[in-house]
Amino acid sequence: MINCKNCGNKLSVDDKYCSQCGFSIIDEKTEEFKVNSDDLVKTVKKLIHEGNVRRIIIRDEGGKTLLDMPISIGVVGAIIAPWLAALGVIGAIATNCTIIVVRQKTV
Repeated sequence: MINCKNCGNKLSVDDKYCSQCGFSIIDEKTEEFKVNSDDLVKTVKKLIHEGNVRRIIIRDEGGKTLLDMPISIGVVGAIIAPWLAALGVIGAIATNCTIIVVRQKTV
């Protein structure tokens, strides 16, 4: 038995998704970047274009999650545009942010 990294629900080894929250149970790694509000949108756009990003989480200086953005393969501009608009608002409110990037591990 393993636990879901997102909600803590007990899972079997064969599960690919959490039955409680829908979180993907695959090998992944996380990275954190500290950026100021001026570089927030530019950094997120760069990360999305890298291709192996599964999820981007934006937190403020106090650790409060401001945005949790799932990224799917083949994301097109029309789908991602609302997220980028939200990032612009976050950049106007928060002075420093932490970007947490969840990537799929490569073999």
